[in-house]
Amino acid sequence: MTDLTRLSAAELAARLTRKEVSSVEATQAQLDRIAAVDGDIHAFLHVDAEGALATAADIDARRAAGEGLHGLAGVPIAVKDIVATKGMPTTCGSRILDGWIPPYDATITQRIKAAGLPILGKTNMDEFAMGSSTEHSAYGPTRNPWDRTRIPGGSGGGSAAAVAAYEAALAIGTDTGGSIRQPGALTGTVGVKPTYGGVSRYGLVALASSLDQAGPVTRTVLDAALLHELMGGHDPMDSTSIDAPAPLVVSAARRADVKGLRIGIVSELNGGGMGVEGFQPGVMSRFHEAVELLTSAGAEVVEVSLPSLEYALAAYYLVMPSEASSNLARFDAMRYGVRVPPAGADDPSAEQVMASSRDAGFGDEVKRRIIVGTYALSSGYYEAYYGSAQKVRTLLARDFASAFEQVDVLVSPTSPTTAWTLGDKLDDPLSMYLQDVATIPANLAGIPGLSLPVGLAEEDGLPVGLQFLAPQKADDRLYNAAAALEKLLEDKWGGPMLAQAPDLEVAR
Repeated sequence: MTDLTRLSAAELAARLTRKEVSSVEATQAQLDRIAAVDGDIHAFLHVDAEGALATAADIDARRAAGEGLHGLAGVPIAVKDIVATKGMPTTCGSRILDGWIPPYDATITQRIKAAGLPILGKTNMDEFAMGSSTEHSAYGPTRNPWDRTRIPGGSGGGSAAAVAAYEAALAIGTDTGGSIRQPGALTGTVGVKPTYGGVSRYGLVALASSLDQAGPVTRTVLDAALLHELMGGHDPMDSTSIDAPAPLVVSAARRADVKGLRIGIVSELNGGGMGVEGFQPGVMSRFHEAVELLTSAGAEVVEVSLPSLEYALAAYYLVMPSEASSNLARFDAMRYGVRVPPAGADDPSAEQVMASSRDAGFGDEVKRRIIVGTYALSSGYYEAYYGSAQKVRTLLARDFASAFEQVDVLVSPTSPTTAWTLGDKLDDPLSMYLQDVATIPANLAGIPGLSLPVGLAEEDGLPVGLQFLAPQKADDRLYNAAAALEKLLEDKWGGPMLAQAPDLEVAR
């Protein structure tokens, strides 16, 4: 029998529907894979083998009884540890939530369970989604399956690494400034940030409420589309949810035709600028080769400019810490979070308990961003910093609107470099922030983005990602263009890019 962990979600779903394999068999295969390799990768913080197998057995029984089931029913899935899961720990990679078990499910968790997907467990992440490497998890870093001395990206490196290492065919991530797309680029997986409001945020532990968005992490564009349609749609529990039919992304992924499509190369992200001294040559080589493939398939490619993009990084690192400072104020040891009594105080005040608990519970990066955000929101500085950053968002949204009058989708490298070595940037936060230069603009503008693996950089043999961007609520354009490019690349390579992984003990 074909190794079930090697199948795409769509292939596995088809075999389940035809009753060629059971969900229990597929789920056990994934659990065995996790047991075999996750000691090295550390993609998971919590594995729920009992719960996953119980769901799988229920689906098998319902399918045997002839019950109509969702197309993905029985396909195991991994969930980022920032998504509330009733009865299963949700720590956000932080000591301050150590051991917290939510009494409710996030909307996307409810939809996953209703569709009958066994939840394998919760994946590792930078604490409260603050980071670009998954090194800021309080429970230790995740390692890149392509090279275990390298980071997998962040904050959702656990979900991306689980998919890349064949520990799960599907995973849920969240993207505040690139936390789905950047790990996708660095691990050779497909990562999608839907239009803001296109997927419910109810039950996601908030980092920055105007930026956060949940989305799929997969190995193929079609798998991402299938999961996106399952997750998406209006939710009355989320006041920011779009009250409109979700884009038909699955049919777009199956169409996969770029003939006549107008594709814009973002000039500011075509090799440098915006505080980056130049993108890695191997990244740019793979990017331009992919663009040439799109041209050969009938796409019209032009260069467009987004003048306000040079201010996007600075604006993001004011908006995001400001909203994080506000959202994380609730973790005060009185309402939420662990309680750590201050040393040497026999009868401590509430303020002393809050201070000692937050000091012990939060890591350095979280503290750094809380301080920056609190300062930006303080009296006398609000308008100068947070207010100015919001004005930049307006300018950026206008630039994107103008660009999309000329083209259907925009393209750029997803990340300026391939995965760096563990520890390389921990002492230089600004250097790590710059890694999100290409992904942050989509979050500020609320538009959808998709990262697709487009090959390996010649310098180090590590994955490179290309990013597609589309107008708000035009997520289907991403899937159409990305699926077409994916097919062109696989024809060129003779199979999926993950098959090129050099470390076969982990990647296979």
